[in-house]
Amino acid sequence: MYYLTYRPKTIQELDNSHVRETIANLLQSKNLPHALLFVGPKGTGKTSTARIVAKAINCLDNAYLEKGTSYDPCNKCSNCTTITSGGSPDVVEQDAASNRGIDEIRRLIRESSFAPMTGTYRVYIIDEAHMITPDAFNALLKTLEEPPKSVIFILATTNEEKLPTTIISRCLRVPFGAAKKIDIIHMLKRIAESEQITIKPDLYDLIATYSENSFRDATKLLEELVVQKKLDFKEAQVYLGIRSKDSLLHIIADKDLKEAMDWIDEFVASGGNVKHSIEDMLQKLRVYLVKKATKAEDGVDINLSMKEITQLIKLLHEAYNLMKISPIEVLPLEIAVVEFYNKKHV
Repeated sequence: MYYLTYRPKTIQELDNSHVRETIANLLQSKNLPHALLFVGPKGTGKTSTARIVAKAINCLDNAYLEKGTSYDPCNKCSNCTTITSGGSPDVVEQDAASNRGIDEIRRLIRESSFAPMTGTYRVYIIDEAHMITPDAFNALLKTLEEPPKSVIFILATTNEEKLPTTIISRCLRVPFGAAKKIDIIHMLKRIAESEQITIKPDLYDLIATYSENSFRDATKLLEELVVQKKLDFKEAQVYLGIRSKDSLLHIIADKDLKEAMDWIDEFVASGGNVKHSIEDMLQKLRVYLVKKATKAEDGVDINLSMKEITQLIKLLHEAYNLMKISPIEVLPLEIAVVEFYNKKHV
């Protein structure tokens, strides 16, 4: 899988430009905090960055140990390779979603008192840290406050609001944020170059737009298009469910309900992606709404009033959320179209 194969292995390979600069500055200062808090949505590189930090401060051949000028991990010494393979006794990764109780945290605290076996630091990477129980957080608090000098904790979370303020206050917060389009495209180009794939700029832009601001999702989309041999822009649009013979929006606005339902039925039968189709319609409707509201209607080529656009946005947004729990993926979209048609023709 591209996402695993092309995970960043050095600071310079980090695709998130803000995080790359922040981590580089921390390492160069050689005054690394005893606890870091990585905050951001899924697929933005929190775990990959934590591993790079663990390697950089334990590398046997970089500037952190005053060898050379680079603070990047060399990825060749014994410490780097064992951390990469997950076999280092000094780097412990714990998923708090399944190891969240006080017993697991107490064991981690006991282990943190041991001196590093092969490196300079023992590093504890706790993923989904917001899942830790209140009692376990209380047990961890004192250790975060006064940890052994050779221990660094890296907490990663997608839900910072669920963390106790006492924990947050004892960590240096590193915000990852949603992946920027420019950074996603940078990553896609890096992968395409390594895979020797020729991709046109408009396809990079398309993948980045529909990746939900996630490096991981963008990588998966690229791999899917490569496997399906859909690297032509228009073929990729159709495959991702972004366009078909005609725009569903225009059919909804100008034609009858039967034709709209027939379009959806044919679209699904041909393998169209319902989720991406709704995303595309919402993006277009947002543009139409803003132009209608500001009376700048150039490019609004759809026969819908501002009230109808607002209604359709609400219905499609509700359909998008319902897809997560619907036993039939396309059903929420069909209901939204029927409800809109009924309201329009009451």
